[in-house]
Amino acid sequence: MDPSTIIGLFLAFGSVVAMVTLEDANLMALLLPAPMVLVFGATLAVGLAGNTFRDTVRAFKDLPKAFKGKTDKPQDSIDQLIGFAEKARSEGLLSLEEAAVDEKDPFLARALQNIADGTDAEELRILMEDEIDSKMRSDHVSAKFFASLGGYAPTIGIIGTVVSLTHVLENLSSPDHLGPMIASAFVATLWGLLSANFIWLPFSSRLKRLSELEIERMTLLMEGMLAVQNGTQPLLLAERLRAMVPPDRLGKAKSAKKSDDDEARPGKFASSKAA
Repeated sequence: MDPSTIIGLFLAFGSVVAMVTLEDANLMALLLPAPMVLVFGATLAVGLAGNTFRDTVRAFKDLPKAFKGKTDKPQDSIDQLIGFAEKARSEGLLSLEEAAVDEKDPFLARALQNIADGTDAEELRILMEDEIDSKMRSDHVSAKFFASLGGYAPTIGIIGTVVSLTHVLENLSSPDHLGPMIASAFVATLWGLLSANFIWLPFSSRLKRLSELEIERMTLLMEGMLAVQNGTQPLLLAERLRAMVPPDRLGKAKSAKKSDDDEARPGKFASSKAA
């Protein structure tokens, strides 16, 4: 679990509380039910109106990912792929069918099964690329939904302020109450800005970033499985896959085992690498 979202939101709202406290203001003056109901209720309502019902449900189903979504280490995927390459070279591609049964990742399990079934390499690439593309488009819907909420919320806050100021103008005959009423009117604008920049837009950015990392992982798995199908040497496969990952995200690599074929022909790896 990556706690960055929880930590970030805690620090953001904590900063607001700290500011209110340092200015000796009343925090409860910002927690007014009427403007909060308008801002959050109307924002969700227009978000629903601007998307399909299915998109809205999907977005809120994906919301927990923003809090507990994990980011897998690329090196773990690379080590796993190297293990498949060693297994395929020593036991044959049919041995990957057993690995497919035990694999918990559906994307990787389907790739292993297709390789064991003898699927053509080009056909396998098309299948995996289509699945990656579908995943990308599906994740984009959720991120786009929360981004739209972040766009609506400030304007709805202004609407709430205008409505409250209209009520203020109706009570100009009571000057003693004008100050508190005007202050309350601007609470709607405050919550519109807060909800957009502290909640909806961070959720959108978080889901988008998690999707990008997952797409990168799936792409790494695709290239690795195609290389395994092609019979690429484990050491060469490790170098190729590590080159696909930014250096700052790489961990310590496990040493790949040399097969009997590699030891018998020590010049094979060097020539392949040079090619």
